[in-house]
Amino acid sequence: MSKDTLRINEEIRAREVRLTSATNEPLGIVQLRDALQMAAEQHLDLVEVAPTAKPPVCRIMDFGKFKYEQQKREKEAKKKQKVVTVKEVKLRPNIEDHDFDVKFKNAQRFLEDGDKVKVTIMFRGRELSHPELGKKVLDKMASQIKDIANIERAARLEGKNMIMILAPKPQN
Repeated sequence: MSKDTLRINEEIRAREVRLTSATNEPLGIVQLRDALQMAAEQHLDLVEVAPTAKPPVCRIMDFGKFKYEQQKREKEAKKKQKVVTVKEVKLRPNIEDHDFDVKFKNAQRFLEDGDKVKVTIMFRGRELSHPELGKKVLDKMASQIKDIANIERAARLEGKNMIMILAPKPQN
């Protein structure tokens, strides 16, 4: 149920509705005006909860309280979700071992923090005629990091860059 699509009280267009009480007890199929009158007597709202049903299902409830509780649930769900960011590690095809180790440790740290890592090999000038050198560096990175990461997207040449995306392995 989306609060944007719910119709309340006079917005409901059906002649008769399947009615449920504030305590979720079914009251049967009743005329809309009778349902509105029952809701008004209890100082509550008539809310259409299943508009596609034949006849539509309506519930007698406090709509303001319902909206408040729904917002609270959405806020709680938002707190629990983890935002995955993509961190980038840039390398060159003829990178030295120590420099590679530094970049590898950075990628490892990013993956342990739960972020995805985009490993980019940047080619300049004539280096572009030897993409196998870049592929070799990316394969080395993938083989060293395979215990903590999955390859989400294999190495692929895009323009002057070769890109590979690594995602952290799910924790048990």
